[in-house]
Amino acid sequence: MIILAIDTSCDDTCISILNVKCQSSNVKNAKFEILSNVVSSQVKIHQKYGGVYPSLAKREHQKNLPVVLKKALNKAKKPKIDAVAVTIGPGLEPCLWTGINFAKDLAQQRNLPIIPVNHMEAHIFANFVGKCQMSKLKCQIFPAVCLVVSGGHTQLILMNDIGKYKIIGETRDDAAGECFDKTARVLGLPYPGGPAIAAAAAKCRNVEIGPYGESPEATAKYRTKLPRPMINSKDYDFSFSGLKTAVLYEFKKRSKKVRASKEYVREMAKKIQQAIIDVLIKKTIKAAKDCKAKSIVLGGGVTANNELRKQLKEKIKKEIPNIQYLTPNIQFCTDNAVMIGITAYFRRKEASKNWQKIKAEANLRIS
Repeated sequence: MIILAIDTSCDDTCISILNVKCQSSNVKNAKFEILSNVVSSQVKIHQKYGGVYPSLAKREHQKNLPVVLKKALNKAKKPKIDAVAVTIGPGLEPCLWTGINFAKDLAQQRNLPIIPVNHMEAHIFANFVGKCQMSKLKCQIFPAVCLVVSGGHTQLILMNDIGKYKIIGETRDDAAGECFDKTARVLGLPYPGGPAIAAAAAKCRNVEIGPYGESPEATAKYRTKLPRPMINSKDYDFSFSGLKTAVLYEFKKRSKKVRASKEYVREMAKKIQQAIIDVLIKKTIKAAKDCKAKSIVLGGGVTANNELRKQLKEKIKKEIPNIQYLTPNIQFCTDNAVMIGITAYFRRKEASKNWQKIKAEANLRIS
């Protein structure tokens, strides 16, 4: 089965073509061959706004989609497409509609069914391409606790099987990715904030911080302590707006000379990153223990953060060593259409030629 997948949920125009092979009736034995994967990023366009400007993103998608499609088809050597997959939500509604309408045009021209895909579910299925594809996993992975962290979402999802989900925890205000973006802006770092803060933090040499705790004050020049909102709450929910506010107040109390200091910015970046990581790790470990999970699965753009991946791995090894730990390839953490195509295969029974009824759902939830 050859699937042409489209994602325009935010500011990346993504099209991928996958050849899915399955020699048995068990979909978990499917093997995914990526024939092409094209991503056209709009990051430079939106940097001056400090975030994604929806109407501008929509216009860029309209301009980029025909170009990206041509590249994807040429790279895949123009195979015969069996179905079109497209993200219907969650995301920015003007952007989602652009991809959906483009998918509908393709479906009409080629008489193909459309498979609607939930973007958050796709971030989970990004784990099942390449070395970690389901057919190669030796042990049962369900129930799994999935930590899905992006610019707009921070969720802990209990996955009992393919298509069987329950959101057990989520952010009550800002998502982790949003907190990265906003605190980066306070520090004068560029958008997107996550990679910018990670890069600055990596250059900090005067602060040593481990999971769940600040370093001794003697190792930090500016002696700044940041909160870990809700880290000790009995539920699995998150809150990052308080951290954002604490960073803003801390920054404002400093002199202009200190604010402009690379040393200060790097120290703050490292502490912001660690505060977010501490909360994500503690909640995830707690959820995995309470739910007796057999695996922890990461997904979403923020999970490309190397410190998060490394420290979570260390905590799992120390506290729950028998659990499996699945992380997507870095290139499939951020938005891409490969994960959309993979998810579409598992949802192929929902394919419909009555695609006129498919619509954008900006606040779509996983279920």
